[in-house]
Amino acid sequence: MAEHVEIINASGDLRRACERRDDAAVERAAHRLGHLLDPHTSAEESGIFAVLSEDPEFTDHVATLCAEHDDLGRQLVAIRRGEHRRFPVFERALRDHIDREENGLFPAAAIAFAGPEWDRVESLTPAAHGHPHEHPHAV
Repeated sequence: MAEHVEIINASGDLRRACERRDDAAVERAAHRLGHLLDPHTSAEESGIFAVLSEDPEFTDHVATLCAEHDDLGRQLVAIRRGEHRRFPVFERALRDHIDREENGLFPAAAIAFAGPEWDRVESLTPAAHGHPHEHPHAV
């Protein structure tokens, strides 16, 4: 969840750049935000989402969250390419998504998982930071 704070802070930088209509600042802020989002969403999908989706009770919800990851990536690309007016929609979607994870899915996992499930999540989750690869949507 600490990564969510970093992501929200980075989105604030992007918001301010969009408000100023500063293309160079938008590019830098979107690039930074993409570098935070990509490894974070990959880690979630590879770890906790993968294990939760094995339970039919969570399968649809996890699929929705994964689709939101993809949509957020597409929205970020559009903003980075100059569609700055789209930022408020992106920001609301990002905040709503994080809220559903932190106040819905993650507490549900804390209740549903015993030790073995958490061990699997840990073994499946790549490190979220330190990946040198480019954000796949940041073209």
